[in-house]
Amino acid sequence: MPTPLSTEVWESLDPQDWESLQALGHRMLDDIFDHLRTSRDRPVWKPMPDQVRKKFRASLPREGQPAEAVYQSFLDNILPYNMGNDHPRFWGWVMGNGTPLGMLADMLASGLNPNMGGGDHAAVEVERQVIDWCKAMFGWPETASGLLVSGGSVANLIGLAVARNARAGFDVRRDGLMSGHPQLTFYVSSEQHSSIKRAIEILGLGAAALRKVPVDSAYRIDLGALEAQIEADREVGMHPVGLIGCAGTTNTGAVDPLDALADLAEQHGLWYHIDGAFGALACLAPGVGEKLKGMERADSLAFDLHKWFYLPFEIGCVLVRDAEAHRRTFAAHPDYLEKAARGLAAGEIWFGDYGIQLTRSFRALKAWMAFQTYGVDQVGRIIGRNMHQATDLGEEVEARPNMELLAPVDLNVVCFRFVDPAIDPGQLNAFNEEVLIRLQESGTAAPSGTLLEQRFALRCAITNHRSRGEDFDLLLDAVESIGGEMLDEGWQPSD
Repeated sequence: MPTPLSTEVWESLDPQDWESLQALGHRMLDDIFDHLRTSRDRPVWKPMPDQVRKKFRASLPREGQPAEAVYQSFLDNILPYNMGNDHPRFWGWVMGNGTPLGMLADMLASGLNPNMGGGDHAAVEVERQVIDWCKAMFGWPETASGLLVSGGSVANLIGLAVARNARAGFDVRRDGLMSGHPQLTFYVSSEQHSSIKRAIEILGLGAAALRKVPVDSAYRIDLGALEAQIEADREVGMHPVGLIGCAGTTNTGAVDPLDALADLAEQHGLWYHIDGAFGALACLAPGVGEKLKGMERADSLAFDLHKWFYLPFEIGCVLVRDAEAHRRTFAAHPDYLEKAARGLAAGEIWFGDYGIQLTRSFRALKAWMAFQTYGVDQVGRIIGRNMHQATDLGEEVEARPNMELLAPVDLNVVCFRFVDPAIDPGQLNAFNEEVLIRLQESGTAAPSGTLLEQRFALRCAITNHRSRGEDFDLLLDAVESIGGEMLDEGWQPSD
Protein backbone atom coordinates (compact mmCIF):
# COMPACT_ATOMS: atom_id res chain seq x y z
CA MET A 1 0.00 0.00 0.00
CA PRO A 2 1.37 3.49 -0.82
CA THR A 3 2.01 5.85 2.07
CA PRO A 4 -0.91 8.29 2.51
CA LEU A 5 0.12 11.79 1.47
CA SER A 6 -1.06 13.19 4.78
CA THR A 7 1.60 11.18 6.65
CA GLU A 8 4.60 11.99 4.43
CA VAL A 9 7.50 13.95 5.90
CA TRP A 10 7.13 17.40 4.36
CA GLU A 11 10.06 19.43 3.09
CA SER A 12 10.24 22.76 1.27
CA LEU A 13 12.99 25.04 0.01
CA ASP A 14 11.39 28.00 1.72
CA PRO A 15 13.27 29.05 4.88
CA GLN A 16 12.26 27.68 8.23
CA ASP A 17 13.05 31.10 9.65
CA TRP A 18 11.74 33.76 7.26
CA GLU A 19 12.91 36.61 9.48
CA SER A 20 16.54 35.49 9.41
CA LEU A 21 16.60 35.14 5.62
CA GLN A 22 14.88 38.50 5.28
CA ALA A 23 17.57 40.09 7.44
CA LEU A 24 20.25 38.46 5.27
CA GLY A 25 18.48 39.77 2.19
CA HIS A 26 18.57 43.32 3.56
CA ARG A 27 22.28 42.89 4.26
CA MET A 28 22.89 41.66 0.69
CA LEU A 29 21.02 44.65 -0.68
CA ASP A 30 23.01 47.09 1.45
CA ASP A 31 26.30 45.44 0.47
CA ILE A 32 25.63 45.49 -3.27
CA PHE A 33 24.44 49.10 -3.15
CA ASP A 34 27.68 50.00 -1.37
CA HIS A 35 29.63 48.08 -4.02
CA LEU A 36 27.99 50.02 -6.85
CA ARG A 37 28.23 53.37 -5.07
CA THR A 38 31.97 52.99 -4.51
CA SER A 39 32.93 51.37 -7.83
CA ARG A 40 35.18 54.29 -8.79
CA ASP A 41 37.32 53.72 -5.68
CA ARG A 42 38.37 50.19 -6.69
CA PRO A 43 40.52 48.74 -9.47
CA VAL A 44 38.52 48.01 -12.59
CA TRP A 45 39.65 44.37 -12.56
CA LYS A 46 42.16 42.22 -10.75
CA PRO A 47 43.33 38.67 -11.40
CA MET A 48 41.95 35.88 -9.24
CA PRO A 49 44.66 34.22 -7.10
CA ASP A 50 45.16 30.50 -7.56
CA GLN A 51 44.13 29.77 -3.96
CA VAL A 52 40.77 31.43 -4.61
CA ARG A 53 40.30 29.73 -7.97
CA LYS A 54 40.82 26.33 -6.31
CA LYS A 55 37.75 26.95 -4.17
CA PHE A 56 35.64 26.69 -7.31
CA ARG A 57 36.86 23.12 -7.85
CA ALA A 58 35.09 21.77 -4.75
CA SER A 59 33.17 18.51 -4.98
CA LEU A 60 29.38 18.30 -5.30
CA PRO A 61 27.68 19.40 -2.05
CA ARG A 62 25.55 16.65 -0.53
CA GLU A 63 24.48 18.47 2.61
CA GLY A 64 23.61 22.13 2.86
CA GLN A 65 25.12 24.85 5.02
CA PRO A 66 23.71 28.08 6.41
CA ALA A 67 22.87 30.73 3.83
CA GLU A 68 24.98 33.20 5.81
CA ALA A 69 28.08 31.06 5.24
CA VAL A 70 27.37 30.76 1.51
CA TYR A 71 26.94 34.52 1.26
CA GLN A 72 30.25 35.07 3.05
CA SER A 73 31.90 32.91 0.39
CA PHE A 74 30.37 35.21 -2.23
CA LEU A 75 31.84 38.25 -0.47
CA ASP A 76 35.27 36.64 -0.16
CA ASN A 77 35.63 34.82 -3.47
CA ILE A 78 33.31 36.34 -6.07
CA LEU A 79 32.66 40.00 -5.38
CA PRO A 80 36.35 41.07 -5.39
CA TYR A 81 37.01 39.33 -8.73
CA ASN A 82 34.07 40.56 -10.75
CA MET A 83 34.51 41.27 -14.48
CA GLY A 84 34.57 44.99 -13.71
CA ASN A 85 32.00 46.26 -16.20
CA ASP A 86 30.22 48.13 -13.40
CA HIS A 87 33.30 50.40 -13.18
CA PRO A 88 33.47 53.85 -14.83
CA ARG A 89 36.66 52.93 -16.72
CA PHE A 90 35.47 49.67 -18.26
CA TRP A 91 35.32 50.00 -22.07
CA GLY A 92 36.05 46.44 -23.20
CA TRP A 93 34.10 44.63 -25.94
CA VAL A 94 30.62 46.25 -25.84
CA MET A 95 29.37 46.00 -22.28
CA GLY A 96 26.69 47.84 -20.38
CA ASN A 97 27.13 48.74 -16.73
CA GLY A 98 23.70 47.88 -15.44
CA THR A 99 21.82 50.16 -13.07
CA PRO A 100 20.74 49.89 -9.44
CA LEU A 101 17.13 50.15 -10.56
CA GLY A 102 17.62 47.32 -13.06
CA MET A 103 19.13 45.19 -10.32
CA LEU A 104 16.06 45.74 -8.16
CA ALA A 105 13.76 44.99 -11.07
CA ASP A 106 15.55 41.67 -11.65
CA MET A 107 15.04 40.84 -7.98
CA LEU A 108 11.31 41.53 -8.29
CA ALA A 109 11.12 39.54 -11.53
CA SER A 110 12.83 36.56 -9.88
CA GLY A 111 10.51 36.86 -6.91
CA LEU A 112 7.41 36.63 -9.11
CA ASN A 113 9.14 34.08 -11.39
CA PRO A 114 6.53 33.84 -14.17
CA ASN A 115 7.08 31.83 -17.33
CA MET A 116 6.92 34.27 -20.23
CA GLY A 117 6.04 31.71 -22.87
CA GLY A 118 2.46 32.89 -22.74
CA GLY A 119 -0.76 32.80 -20.75
CA ASP A 120 -3.08 35.43 -19.35
CA HIS A 121 -1.07 37.26 -16.69
CA ALA A 122 0.37 40.72 -16.08
CA ALA A 123 3.98 39.96 -17.01
CA VAL A 124 2.93 39.19 -20.62
CA GLU A 125 1.35 42.63 -20.84
CA VAL A 126 4.57 44.16 -19.52
CA GLU A 127 6.65 42.55 -22.27
CA ARG A 128 4.08 43.52 -24.88
CA GLN A 129 4.27 47.15 -23.76
CA VAL A 130 8.08 47.17 -23.77
CA ILE A 131 8.07 45.85 -27.35
CA ASP A 132 5.54 48.52 -28.34
CA TRP A 133 7.78 51.19 -26.82
CA CYS A 134 10.77 49.77 -28.72
CA LYS A 135 8.82 49.98 -31.98
CA ALA A 136 7.98 53.60 -31.20
CA MET A 137 11.67 54.37 -30.45
CA PHE A 138 12.66 53.36 -33.95
CA GLY A 139 9.67 54.71 -35.83
CA TRP A 140 8.32 51.25 -36.63
CA PRO A 141 4.63 50.52 -37.32
CA GLU A 142 2.40 49.36 -34.49
CA THR A 143 1.53 46.25 -36.52
CA ALA A 144 5.10 44.91 -36.33
CA SER A 145 5.93 42.11 -33.92
CA GLY A 146 8.85 41.66 -31.58
CA LEU A 147 10.39 39.54 -28.88
CA LEU A 148 12.68 40.11 -25.93
CA VAL A 149 15.58 37.68 -25.99
CA SER A 150 18.89 37.05 -24.24
CA GLY A 151 20.89 39.33 -26.54
CA GLY A 152 21.94 40.26 -30.04
CA SER A 153 23.08 36.76 -31.02
CA VAL A 154 19.61 35.29 -30.54
CA ALA A 155 17.97 38.43 -31.94
CA ASN A 156 20.01 38.04 -35.13
CA LEU A 157 19.22 34.33 -35.29
CA ILE A 158 15.48 34.97 -35.05
CA GLY A 159 15.51 37.79 -37.61
CA LEU A 160 17.49 35.70 -40.09
CA ALA A 161 15.32 32.62 -39.51
CA VAL A 162 12.25 34.65 -40.48
CA ALA A 163 14.15 36.01 -43.49
CA ARG A 164 15.12 32.49 -44.63
CA ASN A 165 11.57 31.17 -44.40
CA ALA A 166 9.90 34.26 -45.85
CA ARG A 167 12.14 34.57 -48.92
CA ALA A 168 13.10 30.94 -49.64
CA GLY A 169 10.34 30.43 -52.17
CA PHE A 170 9.35 27.08 -50.65
CA ASP A 171 8.07 25.78 -47.30
CA VAL A 172 11.28 25.42 -45.28
CA ARG A 173 9.53 24.00 -42.21
CA ARG A 174 7.85 21.28 -44.26
CA ASP A 175 10.49 20.46 -46.87
CA GLY A 176 13.78 21.35 -45.17
CA LEU A 177 16.89 22.59 -46.93
CA MET A 178 17.90 19.26 -48.53
CA SER A 179 14.99 19.23 -50.95
CA GLY A 180 16.80 20.18 -54.14
CA HIS A 181 16.20 23.92 -54.08
CA PRO A 182 18.87 26.48 -55.09
CA GLN A 183 21.38 27.61 -52.46
CA LEU A 184 20.00 30.49 -50.40
CA THR A 185 22.49 33.33 -49.86
CA PHE A 186 22.80 36.26 -47.45
CA TYR A 187 24.99 39.37 -47.76
CA VAL A 188 26.82 41.34 -45.07
CA SER A 189 29.98 43.39 -44.72
CA SER A 190 33.27 41.73 -43.80
CA GLU A 191 33.03 43.65 -40.50
CA GLN A 192 29.94 41.72 -39.41
CA HIS A 193 29.63 40.34 -35.89
CA SER A 194 30.43 36.66 -35.47
CA SER A 195 26.83 35.97 -34.42
CA ILE A 196 25.72 36.52 -38.03
CA LYS A 197 27.92 33.71 -39.34
CA ARG A 198 26.91 31.50 -36.44
CA ALA A 199 23.22 32.15 -37.14
CA ILE A 200 23.62 31.24 -40.81
CA GLU A 201 25.34 28.00 -39.79
CA ILE A 202 22.67 27.17 -37.20
CA LEU A 203 19.97 27.78 -39.82
CA GLY A 204 21.50 24.97 -41.88
CA LEU A 205 22.67 27.13 -44.77
CA GLY A 206 26.39 26.68 -44.21
CA ALA A 207 29.00 29.40 -43.82
CA ALA A 208 29.50 29.47 -47.60
CA ALA A 209 25.97 30.91 -47.95
CA LEU A 210 27.08 34.08 -46.16
CA ARG A 211 28.71 36.47 -48.61
CA LYS A 212 31.13 38.77 -46.77
CA VAL A 213 31.36 41.94 -48.82
CA PRO A 214 34.48 44.18 -48.67
CA VAL A 215 34.36 47.50 -46.86
CA ASP A 216 35.62 50.99 -47.69
CA SER A 217 38.29 52.97 -45.84
CA ALA A 218 35.74 53.85 -43.13
CA TYR A 219 34.87 50.15 -42.63
CA ARG A 220 31.41 50.51 -44.21
CA ILE A 221 30.07 48.01 -46.73
CA ASP A 222 31.07 48.66 -50.34
CA LEU A 223 27.78 49.06 -52.23
CA GLY A 224 29.32 48.41 -55.64
CA ALA A 225 30.95 45.19 -54.50
CA LEU A 226 27.69 44.16 -52.83
CA GLU A 227 25.59 44.58 -55.95
CA ALA A 228 28.19 42.80 -58.07
CA GLN A 229 28.15 39.82 -55.67
CA ILE A 230 24.35 39.57 -55.78
CA GLU A 231 24.33 39.62 -59.57
CA ALA A 232 27.15 37.07 -59.79
CA ASP A 233 25.31 34.67 -57.48
CA ARG A 234 22.11 34.94 -59.50
CA GLU A 235 24.00 34.19 -62.70
CA VAL A 236 25.24 30.86 -61.31
CA GLY A 237 21.79 29.82 -60.07
CA MET A 238 21.92 30.81 -56.43
CA HIS A 239 18.94 32.38 -54.68
CA PRO A 240 19.78 35.63 -52.81
CA VAL A 241 17.31 36.07 -49.94
CA GLY A 242 18.71 38.48 -47.35
CA LEU A 243 20.80 41.59 -46.92
CA ILE A 244 22.25 42.48 -43.51
CA GLY A 245 23.22 46.03 -42.60
CA CYS A 246 25.38 46.99 -39.63
CA ALA A 247 24.21 49.87 -37.43
CA GLY A 248 27.52 50.07 -35.59
CA THR A 249 30.08 47.35 -36.28
CA THR A 250 31.69 45.77 -33.25
CA ASN A 251 35.26 46.42 -34.38
CA THR A 252 35.05 50.15 -35.08
CA GLY A 253 31.44 51.31 -34.62
CA ALA A 254 31.09 51.97 -38.35
CA VAL A 255 27.55 52.48 -39.65
CA ASP A 256 26.74 51.08 -43.05
CA PRO A 257 24.79 53.30 -45.51
CA LEU A 258 21.49 51.96 -44.18
CA ASP A 259 19.17 53.94 -46.44
CA ALA A 260 21.05 52.94 -49.58
CA LEU A 261 21.00 49.32 -48.43
CA ALA A 262 17.21 49.55 -48.01
CA ASP A 263 16.94 50.77 -51.59
CA LEU A 264 19.11 47.92 -52.82
CA ALA A 265 17.12 45.34 -50.84
CA GLU A 266 13.88 46.60 -52.39
CA GLN A 267 15.41 46.57 -55.87
CA HIS A 268 16.50 42.94 -55.55
CA GLY A 269 13.54 41.66 -53.48
CA LEU A 270 15.73 40.81 -50.49
CA TRP A 271 14.80 40.66 -46.82
CA TYR A 272 16.56 43.56 -45.09
CA HIS A 273 17.86 42.76 -41.60
CA ILE A 274 19.85 45.22 -39.51
CA ASP A 275 22.24 44.17 -36.76
CA GLY A 276 22.00 47.18 -34.45
CA ALA A 277 23.24 45.40 -31.34
CA PHE A 278 24.43 48.61 -29.71
CA GLY A 279 24.45 51.23 -32.47
CA ALA A 280 20.72 51.21 -33.18
CA LEU A 281 20.06 52.97 -29.88
CA ALA A 282 22.26 55.91 -30.92
CA CYS A 283 19.12 57.19 -32.65
CA LEU A 284 18.00 58.39 -29.20
CA ALA A 285 20.93 60.82 -28.97
CA PRO A 286 20.24 64.40 -30.06
CA GLY A 287 21.28 65.08 -33.65
CA VAL A 288 22.24 61.52 -34.54
CA GLY A 289 19.12 60.38 -36.38
CA GLU A 290 20.42 61.20 -39.87
CA LYS A 291 23.42 58.89 -39.37
CA LEU A 292 21.01 55.97 -38.87
CA LYS A 293 18.48 56.92 -41.54
CA GLY A 294 17.10 53.81 -43.16
CA MET A 295 16.89 51.78 -39.97
CA GLU A 296 13.14 52.38 -39.93
CA ARG A 297 12.88 50.60 -43.32
CA ALA A 298 14.31 47.26 -42.21
CA ASP A 299 12.28 44.04 -42.30
CA SER A 300 13.88 43.00 -39.02
CA LEU A 301 16.07 44.75 -36.47
CA ALA A 302 18.21 43.29 -33.68
CA PHE A 303 19.48 45.35 -30.75
CA ASP A 304 20.48 45.01 -27.10
CA LEU A 305 19.01 46.89 -24.18
CA HIS A 306 21.84 45.61 -21.97
CA LYS A 307 24.40 47.57 -23.98
CA TRP A 308 23.58 51.19 -24.80
CA PHE A 309 20.35 51.27 -22.83
CA TYR A 310 22.56 50.38 -19.86
CA LEU A 311 20.31 47.63 -18.39
CA PRO A 312 21.70 44.60 -16.53
CA PHE A 313 22.29 41.45 -18.55
CA GLU A 314 20.55 39.87 -20.22
CA ILE A 315 18.00 41.61 -22.44
CA GLY A 316 18.04 41.99 -26.20
CA CYS A 317 15.21 42.51 -28.67
CA VAL A 318 14.26 41.65 -32.22
CA LEU A 319 11.59 43.52 -34.16
CA VAL A 320 9.98 42.01 -37.25
CA ARG A 321 7.88 44.13 -39.60
CA ASP A 322 5.77 41.22 -40.89
CA ALA A 323 4.19 39.81 -37.73
CA GLU A 324 2.59 36.88 -39.52
CA ALA A 325 5.86 35.84 -41.15
CA HIS A 326 7.47 36.02 -37.71
CA ARG A 327 4.83 33.80 -36.16
CA ARG A 328 4.80 31.29 -39.04
CA THR A 329 8.52 30.72 -38.58
CA PHE A 330 8.24 29.48 -34.99
CA ALA A 331 4.66 28.72 -33.88
CA ALA A 332 3.78 25.18 -32.78
CA HIS A 333 0.65 24.00 -30.99
CA PRO A 334 0.92 20.70 -29.12
CA ASP A 335 -2.17 19.57 -27.21
CA TYR A 336 -0.65 20.46 -23.87
CA LEU A 337 -0.26 24.08 -24.98
CA GLU A 338 -3.71 24.50 -26.51
CA LYS A 339 -4.90 28.05 -25.96
CA ALA A 340 -8.24 28.82 -24.37
CA ALA A 341 -10.76 31.62 -24.67
CA ARG A 342 -10.81 32.09 -20.89
CA GLY A 343 -8.70 31.21 -17.88
CA LEU A 344 -4.94 31.09 -17.43
CA ALA A 345 -4.38 29.53 -20.85
CA ALA A 346 -6.01 32.51 -22.57
CA GLY A 347 -4.11 35.60 -23.69
CA GLU A 348 -3.88 37.34 -27.03
CA ILE A 349 -0.11 36.88 -27.48
CA TRP A 350 1.92 33.81 -26.63
CA PHE A 351 5.57 34.82 -26.95
CA GLY A 352 6.58 31.18 -27.27
CA ASP A 353 5.18 31.37 -30.81
CA TYR A 354 7.77 33.97 -31.86
CA GLY A 355 11.13 32.47 -30.94
CA ILE A 356 13.07 29.37 -29.96
CA GLN A 357 12.28 29.49 -26.24
CA LEU A 358 9.07 28.35 -24.63
CA THR A 359 10.40 28.78 -21.10
CA ARG A 360 11.33 32.46 -20.86
CA SER A 361 12.28 34.71 -17.94
CA PHE A 362 10.61 37.98 -16.98
CA ARG A 363 13.42 40.10 -18.43
CA ALA A 364 10.88 42.71 -19.54
CA LEU A 365 10.37 44.15 -16.06
CA LYS A 366 13.71 45.97 -15.86
CA ALA A 367 13.11 47.60 -19.24
CA TRP A 368 9.53 48.53 -18.31
CA MET A 369 10.74 50.22 -15.12
CA ALA A 370 13.66 51.94 -16.88
CA PHE A 371 11.51 53.40 -19.67
CA GLN A 372 9.22 54.96 -17.10
CA THR A 373 11.83 56.02 -14.54
CA TYR A 374 14.37 57.61 -16.89
CA GLY A 375 12.48 58.30 -20.10
CA VAL A 376 14.18 57.86 -23.45
CA ASP A 377 15.28 61.50 -23.54
CA GLN A 378 17.60 61.09 -20.55
CA VAL A 379 18.98 57.83 -21.94
CA GLY A 380 19.52 59.58 -25.28
CA ARG A 381 21.45 62.39 -23.62
CA ILE A 382 23.79 59.91 -21.94
CA ILE A 383 24.27 58.04 -25.22
CA GLY A 384 25.11 61.39 -26.81
CA ARG A 385 27.61 62.08 -24.05
CA ASN A 386 29.30 58.73 -24.72
CA MET A 387 29.58 59.67 -28.39
CA HIS A 388 31.15 63.03 -27.51
CA GLN A 389 33.55 61.24 -25.17
CA ALA A 390 34.59 58.96 -28.04
CA THR A 391 35.14 61.93 -30.35
CA ASP A 392 37.20 63.73 -27.71
CA LEU A 393 39.21 60.60 -26.98
CA GLY A 394 39.98 60.15 -30.68
CA GLU A 395 41.14 63.76 -30.96
CA GLU A 396 43.32 63.43 -27.87
CA VAL A 397 44.89 60.26 -29.28
CA GLU A 398 45.77 62.12 -32.47
CA ALA A 399 47.24 65.00 -30.45
CA ARG A 400 49.69 62.76 -28.56
CA PRO A 401 52.90 61.98 -30.48
CA ASN A 402 53.18 58.41 -29.19
CA MET A 403 49.58 57.47 -30.02
CA GLU A 404 48.09 56.45 -33.37
CA LEU A 405 44.36 56.38 -34.18
CA LEU A 406 43.67 53.29 -36.29
CA ALA A 407 40.07 53.88 -37.45
CA PRO A 408 37.63 56.77 -37.82
CA VAL A 409 35.41 57.39 -34.79
CA ASP A 410 31.89 57.00 -36.16
CA LEU A 411 29.79 56.31 -33.05
CA ASN A 412 31.47 55.36 -29.79
CA VAL A 413 34.40 53.04 -30.59
CA VAL A 414 37.98 54.33 -30.47
CA CYS A 415 40.79 52.09 -31.77
CA PHE A 416 44.38 53.22 -31.19
CA ARG A 417 47.86 52.00 -30.32
CA PHE A 418 51.08 53.13 -28.66
CA VAL A 419 53.87 53.95 -31.13
CA ASP A 420 57.51 54.93 -30.80
CA PRO A 421 60.44 54.94 -33.24
CA ALA A 422 62.33 52.65 -30.89
CA ILE A 423 59.80 49.83 -31.38
CA ASP A 424 60.60 47.38 -34.17
CA PRO A 425 57.64 47.66 -36.61
CA GLY A 426 57.39 43.89 -36.65
CA GLN A 427 56.89 43.93 -32.89
CA LEU A 428 54.27 46.71 -32.68
CA ASN A 429 51.40 44.26 -32.35
CA ALA A 430 53.03 42.23 -29.60
CA PHE A 431 54.14 45.43 -27.85
CA ASN A 432 50.60 46.79 -27.75
CA GLU A 433 49.15 43.46 -26.67
CA GLU A 434 51.47 43.62 -23.66
CA VAL A 435 50.47 47.25 -23.02
CA LEU A 436 46.83 46.18 -22.93
CA ILE A 437 47.45 43.30 -20.54
CA ARG A 438 49.51 45.44 -18.18
CA LEU A 439 46.86 48.15 -18.32
CA GLN A 440 44.15 45.67 -17.35
CA GLU A 441 46.30 44.11 -14.63
CA SER A 442 47.00 47.54 -13.18
CA GLY A 443 43.28 48.00 -12.57
CA THR A 444 43.39 51.50 -14.07
CA ALA A 445 41.17 50.87 -17.10
CA ALA A 446 39.82 47.97 -19.15
CA PRO A 447 39.64 48.39 -22.90
CA SER A 448 39.76 45.27 -25.04
CA GLY A 449 41.83 44.55 -28.15
CA THR A 450 41.20 43.87 -31.82
CA LEU A 451 42.98 43.61 -35.16
CA LEU A 452 42.42 46.20 -37.89
CA GLU A 453 44.19 45.36 -41.15
CA GLN A 454 46.57 43.18 -39.15
CA ARG A 455 47.35 46.02 -36.73
CA PHE A 456 46.64 45.32 -33.06
CA ALA A 457 44.53 48.05 -31.48
CA LEU A 458 43.52 48.97 -27.98
CA ARG A 459 39.77 49.27 -28.44
CA CYS A 460 37.47 51.40 -26.27
CA ALA A 461 33.74 50.87 -26.80
CA ILE A 462 32.12 53.58 -24.68
CA THR A 463 28.71 52.36 -23.53
CA ASN A 464 29.29 53.43 -19.94
CA HIS A 465 26.91 55.79 -18.17
CA ARG A 466 29.40 56.22 -15.31
CA SER A 467 32.39 57.44 -17.36
CA ARG A 468 33.61 61.03 -16.95
CA GLY A 469 36.03 63.07 -19.02
CA GLU A 470 38.88 62.63 -16.57
CA ASP A 471 38.61 58.85 -16.88
CA PHE A 472 39.86 59.03 -20.46
CA ASP A 473 42.80 61.22 -19.46
CA LEU A 474 43.73 58.55 -16.91
CA LEU A 475 43.52 55.93 -19.66
CA LEU A 476 45.88 57.70 -22.05
CA ASP A 477 48.28 58.70 -19.30
CA ALA A 478 48.42 55.07 -18.15
CA VAL A 479 49.05 53.80 -21.70
CA GLU A 480 51.89 56.31 -22.12
CA SER A 481 53.34 55.37 -18.75
CA ILE A 482 53.19 51.62 -19.41
CA GLY A 483 54.61 52.02 -22.91
CA GLY A 484 57.44 54.18 -21.58
CA GLU A 485 58.26 51.67 -18.85
CA MET A 486 58.39 48.85 -21.39
CA LEU A 487 60.79 50.85 -23.57
CA ASP A 488 62.97 51.64 -20.56
CA GLU A 489 63.19 47.98 -19.59
CA GLY A 490 64.10 47.00 -23.16
CA TRP A 491 60.98 44.84 -23.55
CA GLN A 492 61.19 41.93 -25.98
CA PRO A 493 58.34 39.60 -26.93
CA SER A 494 58.43 36.25 -25.17
CA ASP A 495 59.22 33.17 -27.26
